[in-house]
Parts: sequence; structure tokens; C-alpha cells
Amino acid sequence: MARVWGGRSLEKIYRRNLPDDQPYGESWEMSDRPDAQSIVSSGPYAGKSLHDLWTNHREAIFGKGFTGDRFPLLIKILDARDDLSIQVHPPENLSRELGGEPKTEMWYIAECDPEAKLYIGLKDGCTRESFQQSLSEGTLEEQVHAVSPEPGESIFIPSGRLHAIGAGFLIYEIQQNSDTTYRVFDWNRVGLNGAPRDLHIKESMASINFNDFEPGMDQPDGDSLASCEYFVVQRHKLSKLEEITTTNDSFSIITVISGKIRSSEGQVFKTGDFLILPRNASPLTVEGDCQILRTTLPTD
Repeated sequence: MARVWGGRSLEKIYRRNLPDDQPYGESWEMSDRPDAQSIVSSGPYAGKSLHDLWTNHREAIFGKGFTGDRFPLLIKILDARDDLSIQVHPPENLSRELGGEPKTEMWYIAECDPEAKLYIGLKDGCTRESFQQSLSEGTLEEQVHAVSPEPGESIFIPSGRLHAIGAGFLIYEIQQNSDTTYRVFDWNRVGLNGAPRDLHIKESMASINFNDFEPGMDQPDGDSLASCEYFVVQRHKLSKLEEITTTNDSFSIITVISGKIRSSEGQVFKTGDFLILPRNASPLTVEGDCQILRTTLPTD
């Protein structure tokens, strides 16, 4: 998707076909939205949409006990060549009242420039009043906590947490199936159409957790990067000829961070590729050193 803050890395690094020469910031890799459907490219379900799989083949592919009209996750690659807006997503208890959808998410840093910044939470001492004053003065950056992560780090972003991706990142984003974002500050710039982008001050002020001070990047718990009521994300560092399997109970979404893996049919998946490994599927085989993300839905 074309974004004022995007670039061309989706094409140069991840081999995505971009339709024109605009800056592109998002590639929606696993999407079951009314206006954005992922289509299976290979295997027995080739040509079918993710919505079709979820609606008509749910138990066979994903497992038992999952509910909902749409696949509950949205997974993206983000290419930030400029700063994204400072923004927030509404919490569950406010989303309907505000006319949006709740969104909890996590970021995995695939690549980043030296000293590139993520803006996460509030600086110590920030209050609702000082926040509003900085907002009116166009100096909101003074109220927002910033960190400079390394590739391979990750951070969990619950709904209500103020955040922004700074310039110089490639990120894998795993989130609830939601497209609600409230921009509170957009760096006093204009969008691709030459006009300022819409801000959502009222909704943002209602959604921001004003007790969320200076969070740091997450520390992995073994292979586990994030585990919540909406998704479970693990990172696996694998060696040649190791196998990637699922169980009879549930599926996995595999994201190739680095290296190559091969399916039992001989198809090779490389850096930036995504695939659904159905429950009880034939294993994937690792070719050389490899890192993957495995995303699943909670089953307890």
C-alpha cells in the first residue's frame, strides 16, 4: 500500500511487485479484510482466498474450536523510510463506542538503520495536560518515549499504547484483524495528495493509556516473543535438515526471516515468504541455517 512514509524495499528486498513508482509502506501478507484478501499461491488450495479457507475449510486447515466470521489476524511487512504518525489503537472496551475496531499488535525488527527510533509509550512525568499542551504547540515528540532497537528484537504493543515507527525500519507486524488507527500527530507534514492527513484527536485522547511510561523492547522467553489472548509468536533458529512441523490440533503461519525452507513437494520459501502450514501437515525441511517466525492462535 502506498504510504507517504514508505519506500521501495518491499520490491528490492522482498520481491513484491509494486504497481507504480510511489513510496510503498505496507504489504498485507495474511489478510482477510473485505477490501484486501490474501490468495493462496500454491498447494491444494491454490487460488482460494484466506476468507474461503477460514469459512469453508476451517477445521481441516486451522483446527477445532476457532470462531469468528473472519480470520482473526492481519500480518504485514512494513517499510518505513520516514516517520509514521504518532498513533494509538482503541482498546476493546472503547472501540465500539469510538466507531472502530480494537487492535493489539507486535513488531519484529527485520532490519533497521543505526540509531533508528521507535516511539513507544510516554516519557516519565508526562500527564494528560502536558501532552495536550505539546500537541497544541506541535512538539508532541517531547512527550513520547523513544528507543533504538537492534534487528531481531521485538515489542508487544497492546491497544492503548501510544506508538510510532521512526524512519529506517523493516518490520514484521502481527496484529488483530483490524484497520483502525487514530493519528494524534503527523509531524506537521502533508500526505501523498499534498494535503495534511486526517488526525483523530478526540478518539486518540480517549484511547491512550496515560499510565504507560517508558516501556523497553521485549526480552524473549526462550523461543517465545509474544503470547496474548489474540496470538502467539515464536522465533526459531534452525539448522540444516531440521524439520518444521505442526500438530493435529492447530496450524502455524510461518514467516521466513532468513535462510530457506523446502516443502515436501519441493517448493522453496525464502526470506520474506509467508505460508500457512495446516494442522497435521507434512513437515517443512530447513536448507542451511534459517530463522523463522511461527504465529498461531491460542488454543487454551
